[in-house]
Order: sequence, then structure tokens, then C-alpha cells
Amino acid sequence: MADRRYNIPTPPTTSTVRGEDLYGEDLTGRAESRVLFADVDLTESTCASGAVFDECVFRDVRFNAASLTGAAFTNCTFHTCVFFGAAFTECKMIGAMFDRCTFDQLSVVGGDWSFAGMPGADLRSATFTDVRMREVDLVGVRASGSVFRRCDLSGAWVAKASFEKAELRGSDLSAFDPTETSLRGAVIDWSQAAALATAMGLDVRPE
Repeated sequence: MADRRYNIPTPPTTSTVRGEDLYGEDLTGRAESRVLFADVDLTESTCASGAVFDECVFRDVRFNAASLTGAAFTNCTFHTCVFFGAAFTECKMIGAMFDRCTFDQLSVVGGDWSFAGMPGADLRSATFTDVRMREVDLVGVRASGSVFRRCDLSGAWVAKASFEKAELRGSDLSAFDPTETSLRGAVIDWSQAAALATAMGLDVRPE
């Protein structure tokens, strides 16, 4: 996509895990670096804490109903992965890139997704709560009806994105330009309304 902010190449991998059935796998304490995971089933996988995946590539991996807490996927790349019903709690996705993944019923609570790239993603049924998402690439995302509560979206790229009827209260919307991002029917608070009005060039004053 021409409007992608981060044109970062996929990191080279040094080993491969292919076609493994890791259904229900406990990933707690697992540490991997520059591994290619291809056609791997991680459905209902779990993590209590401490799993670290650095510069790994996940291709056609199923994270359906996975429940991961305190896991780190730093600078990882996800190609055509499925996150149906997955739950990420206090996880780090710093610098992660998502390409043609699906996020139906994804739930993210806490954690750091700063500098991640999700351009063009369908996030309409996704929920993000108390997530740090500084400078995240959300160009062209379809997020109508989604939930982004109390998220730090400062510096986010949201051009051509749709957040119509989304729940956005408490989030930093300073990077949102209402002339470039659709916000029709979105739920926001008074302070956000004032910030968006100012971004549109309106002179907001107390009565």
C-alpha cells in the first residue's frame, strides 16, 4: 500500500517451524528469535508470562481463541494469520507488521503496540482497551463499530481510515484529522470533541 508508513522489510529468518499442530500449547517462557513459523496451528494456545518472539515471521498461523498474557512479539511480521477470538493482555507488539491478517473478535487489553503496522486491516469487531499505540500505522483500516478505549494513539497514521460508530472515549485522538478520517457516529468525550474541533480550524471558546 502506497500510504504505509513503515516500509520495513521482513527480517531474515535462520530456522523454520512448519506445519506443526501446537493446539493448546503453553508458550510460557518460550524464547525465539528470527524463526519462520509457517502453517502452524496455535489455536487456544496460552501464555502466563515471559514468552518472547523477536524478529520472527508468522505465515498462515492460526491464533484462534489464543489467550496470551505478558508475551512479546517485537519486530515480528504476520502474513495471512488468523486471530479469531484471540485475547492479548499486557503484550508487546512493538514494531510488528500485519499483512492480510484477520482480526474477528480480537481483544487487546493493556500492553504496547507502538510502531506496529496494520494498514488496511479489518478491525470492525476488534476491541483495544488501555493500549499504548503510539505512531501505529492504521492507514485505511476499517474500524467502524470497533472499540478503542483509553488508548494512546498519539502520532498514529489514520488517513483514509473509517472509525464510524467506533467507541473512542478516553483515547488520544490528536493525530486524527476529521477531513481525512471518517468519524461519523463515533462515541467520544467532551475533551476529544474540543480537540477535533480545533483540528478542523474551529475557534473553541468557553461561553
